Amino acid sequence: MATDTAQMLHDKAAALADAAKDLADIAQGLATQAGSLAGAAAHGASGGAIDPFVFEFALFILAVFVGYFVVWAVTPALHTPLMSVTNAISSVIVVGALLAIGVDATTAGEDGALPARLFGLGALILASVNIFGGFLVTQRMLAMYKKKG
Repeated sequence: MATDTAQMLHDKAAALADAAKDLADIAQGLATQAGSLAGAAAHGASGGAIDPFVFEFALFILAVFVGYFVVWAVTPALHTPLMSVTNAISSVIVVGALLAIGVDATTAGEDGALPARLFGLGALILASVNIFGGFLVTQRMLAMYKKKG
């Protein structure tokens, strides 16, 4: 009986994960289309002279909005798997941050070593906080499924 229930829950979670992946793919496609439209509008409005920073910043803002709405559309049952993926991504960021911290002056030049180390330290701190918070949220979500008694 418990095995059947566990299998049923596993199947439902897998179906929800597939649905979330499809939703994320759709959101990514919409963000790409919106970015293309924003770029074309900015290109036309500025007479063809637009700063690349402005275009990339517009894409970033659109990605923030799309990401916000995608995350809020996720059912509570999928938050734990999403946190696991977030922790995995943050662990890759930690590796990159450690590489940036370890850069020496011969690689980055005298002027580039200090900023690289500072940005690496900032990335390491933020990613570590994200990983730690993700594990806390995951533990809290898993505690909701434990039997009380």
